[in-house]
Amino acid sequence: MENTILIEMQMEKQVVNTKSSPFGKTPTDHMFVAEYKDGAWENARIVPFQNLTLSPLSLCLHYGQTVFEGMKAFQNADGGINVFRMEKHHDRFNKSLHRMCMPAVPKSLFFEAVTQLIKLDADWMPEDAEGSLYIRPFMIATEERIGVKVSDEYLFLVVATPAYQYYSKPLNVKIETSYIRSADGGTGTAKCGGNYGGAFYPTQLAREEGFDQVLWTDSIHNEFIEESGTMNAMFYINDTLITPVLSGTILDGVTRDSLLAIARHNGIKVEERQISYNELIKAFEEGARVEAFGAGTAAVVAPIDTITIGHKAYKCNTEPDAIMFTLANALYDIRKGYAPDIFNWNTEI
Repeated sequence: MENTILIEMQMEKQVVNTKSSPFGKTPTDHMFVAEYKDGAWENARIVPFQNLTLSPLSLCLHYGQTVFEGMKAFQNADGGINVFRMEKHHDRFNKSLHRMCMPAVPKSLFFEAVTQLIKLDADWMPEDAEGSLYIRPFMIATEERIGVKVSDEYLFLVVATPAYQYYSKPLNVKIETSYIRSADGGTGTAKCGGNYGGAFYPTQLAREEGFDQVLWTDSIHNEFIEESGTMNAMFYINDTLITPVLSGTILDGVTRDSLLAIARHNGIKVEERQISYNELIKAFEEGARVEAFGAGTAAVVAPIDTITIGHKAYKCNTEPDAIMFTLANALYDIRKGYAPDIFNWNTEI
């Protein structure tokens, strides 16, 4: 399709102060929509934010063909707006779509949809230094049919919302060894709805026990750490940044990848490998200074205060001089334009 996006503007801007609102509760004025029919994308448009009208027979409501991304845009030092790592997000979106038998979104359409939406709703960019615009591209299957099949029709949408700090304090987490998030050969690398829906129950059980999140372990041994909630898991132990190696069960996190690149550039030793909770126990009991944190687009860097393994809670280092904060600050400076964009990560709007 030609990348001509029709724009229907909201008559009155609705910008409100959203800093005290929960994450993701307040959309900006507009949204992008495109339809996939007869093997092609068509009717690309930006319209005032509104509810969707779907048939109860829409396949997305029955068989799980839903895929999404999470991106951020930032006001830069010159007053302009940067969208962070749009190319990698587009690539991951299409990989998730491929795994779920859904049509790819052309790069030109993806970039134009995000760019035009952010330009139109730029007034929603928070003035707070920690604020950003969270961007949610997503796709749902809309063919009207009850029957287990790959849909022939889809909607691709992009919405945005002001975003601030996702977690307000360091987290208390537990090692999860009874339930799993994903198994080899499954959809662990796809950012699809089912992965999150399946994680709700064990996460809810953990919260009832007083934890903020779980650290998932592998499906075979229930020993090797994989992810934590909406984030990749990272550790800094004995001068080495360690994170589980990407596999068929771990999402290729954009923040994870960015922090690893910054660490390597700054001469920090990095290891992408399996890490057992027994290795953590050994490090804690030997008195090593252990940092643990989650890395994700929404949370950015989420410090972990305690890790409970079995019945014992271990205290992690969350002091201001922790390496995770050094990495987080370096990432912040690049995204905001306070430091040179040496990795060519920013797309300026």
